[in-house]
Amino acid sequence: MKKYLIAAALVGAFAIPALAQQDYYVALRVGGGGCEIMTTEPTDTKTYKMMGKYSSEAEAKKAMGAMAECQ
Repeated sequence: MKKYLIAAALVGAFAIPALAQQDYYVALRVGGGGCEIMTTEPTDTKTYKMMGKYSSEAEAKKAMGAMAECQ
């Protein structure tokens, strides 16, 4: 029984991070250069301006295409 509990704990430890939702951020490069999609929130405010947070890469690409600043 102890083996099964340990096995279940190990499976859960590896499966939970894989199920976590990935966020996507559209960031504008300050000073020109357009926008890019990032998987982490931009923290360097001198280099990037955050334009939005999206739940999928497809949503981020669609929003980036509609932003005049990103053209």
